[in-house]
Amino acid sequence: MYFIRPWLYIGKHRDTLNLPQLQGYHIRAMLQLEELVPQPGVHCLYLPVADGVPFAKTDFRRGVDFILLEHRLNRNVLVACAAGISRSVTFAIAALKETEQMPLLDAYRDIVKVHERALPHQALWLSLCAFYHESIPYIDVLRLYNRACS
Repeated sequence: MYFIRPWLYIGKHRDTLNLPQLQGYHIRAMLQLEELVPQPGVHCLYLPVADGVPFAKTDFRRGVDFILLEHRLNRNVLVACAAGISRSVTFAIAALKETEQMPLLDAYRDIVKVHERALPHQALWLSLCAFYHESIPYIDVLRLYNRACS
């Protein structure tokens, strides 16, 4: 599990299964993108968002709104997909954009500093850019990723 902000975490599917770990990080909400894993005391939203496929705007908005609501309720939020690399990172970028008014690339830069394997799929990045009306070539994402990995 990766600590992005005191209230925002990115994780893998297996993190959603580990109740003691969730409790240790005071996770009270999870946006789950792989499968629904109910946990006691944790508000969950499952969105079947496929990796490598442009997201539906309504599903994306629903996921981001869930994160924002849980943040306003002062709940720590885990965003989890299968490997914690692409789909969850995409939603976390959006959360930073909306809560801190950060440009998308700056939000990604903050995430990759603590999660060096974070890499939204190109189709998801392009969907994200279209959603927020920012034109950022995917090569810029790859450059940040390569710097983090070196």
